[in-house]
Amino acid sequence: MRHYLDHAATSPLRAEARDAWLAAATVAGNASSTHGAGQEARRLLEESRERVAAVLQADPIEIVFTSGGTESVNLALQGLWRARPAGTSAIVLPDGEHHATMDTAAALAAEGAEIRPVPLSARARIDPGLFADALPGAALATALVANNEAGTVNDASALTAAAAARAVPLHLDAVAALGHVPLSFRALRGDAADGVGLVALSVTGHKIGAPVGIGVLVVARSATLSPLLRGGGQQRGLRPGTQDVAGAAAFATALELAERERETESARLRELRERLVDGIAAAVPTAELLGDPVDRLPGNAHVLFPGAVGESLLFLLDVAGISVSTGSACQAGVAEPSHVVMAMGRPERDARSVLRFSLGRTSTIEDVDAAVAAIGEAFARASGAGSGGRS
Repeated sequence: MRHYLDHAATSPLRAEARDAWLAAATVAGNASSTHGAGQEARRLLEESRERVAAVLQADPIEIVFTSGGTESVNLALQGLWRARPAGTSAIVLPDGEHHATMDTAAALAAEGAEIRPVPLSARARIDPGLFADALPGAALATALVANNEAGTVNDASALTAAAAARAVPLHLDAVAALGHVPLSFRALRGDAADGVGLVALSVTGHKIGAPVGIGVLVVARSATLSPLLRGGGQQRGLRPGTQDVAGAAAFATALELAERERETESARLRELRERLVDGIAAAVPTAELLGDPVDRLPGNAHVLFPGAVGESLLFLLDVAGISVSTGSACQAGVAEPSHVVMAMGRPERDARSVLRFSLGRTSTIEDVDAAVAAIGEAFARASGAGSGGRS
């Protein structure tokens, strides 16, 4: 039997979202067509947009459907930077951001952007004061609502207030936070003036049980972005092209369910996470929970296993039927140390010795207990304690 503890990577498709997708997919029309079939598709699309807007507390016109989190981040960062005011070039970029953000910023740096880093704390938190200090004169800023590896939840209200006070457009990456923490685009914007403060928010569907391939960028009415694509003019011209009606319907359904369940499910996941963390500590006394112990995503346990290679632990647990993730990015088949752990001030050896256990709506006590039962032997083998050498 397989025990899936990698919901932060992707969460299983909800039956309700699948049904919504299939029902919408039976409509043959293009939502941009003027005939009856096209208008039926348009009706479904706009209903989905209104449903998403209601949950995220934004205006329907501010909901831009995309292919997922990576596209949403790229549209926000590239779009804001290329439409920046004259005389500005700096991007305020906290350490430890998702690679979609880091790699996009690096590409913009090659075009002349100045990158202003903001250090992470030892608990993977963005300090609002340090963030504010980096803002004056910047073209834009970006930040994670919750760190996707360490699970630490940032003070999004303080970050958005700092950007508004300094008249800097801000993008928030809420991909990891969606469904786990309250998200109100309107409340976070507050009294921000036109075009500054929070202007864009990225989320994706497959982390909450929608299909892979559908996401949203919430874009304030007042924001000025340059589109990545040209042609058609759909979605305020920000994301032209034939729109995914079925994906939008599935996303709206999954989002409504995730929000309806959020408080009770968060409480349940916190209990499971504590059971997991306590069990790991008993099996591997040297293991250390990274990130903030309180202000963290309810299902996240980012654990350092000193002396063991994370990749080895992952493979050993996989053989035992436990699906988890390392804290490292794997690019071109080469495992890299976790940039988040290193941004927290840890040495490279620690950044190669982490696992991320992430629980979700299908997680059970049996899943947690299976992981706890397997971790002791896996650690002994991966650290060399059980075999006389590093595996």
